[in-house]
Amino acid sequence: QVQLVESGGGLVQAGGSLSVSCAASGSIFRIDAMGWVRQAPGKQRELVATITRAGSTHYADAVKGRFTISRDNTKKTVYLQMNSLNPEDTAVYYCNANVVPVSGVGAMHWGQGTQVTVSS
Repeated sequence: QVQLVESGGGLVQAGGSLSVSCAASGSIFRIDAMGWVRQAPGKQRELVATITRAGSTHYADAVKGRFTISRDNTKKTVYLQMNSLNPEDTAVYYCNANVVPVSGVGAMHWGQGTQVTVSS
């Protein structure tokens, strides 16, 4: 069984920085792409950033230049460093990972979500 556990997040003032991380555990053979999405109150879930196993990244226009996604394959962990935060970044942030298990079929897994709140 695969689990993604997020940590970090919290409350920060506008202009500040925050980081979140997401560690995968379980019967994992390999993790391919990993990423972050977010969901603000009353809004649809939206992509924030993705990173391939080789380290190629993609960002939503709304966070480009302010957020940085990275990963540590040995730790099976993905990170999101968020700088220059503004109230529009307030949301629950979810990590995801395309996991190839030791046995069975690969699938995308999700973290439980972590709240990021930016005060003005």
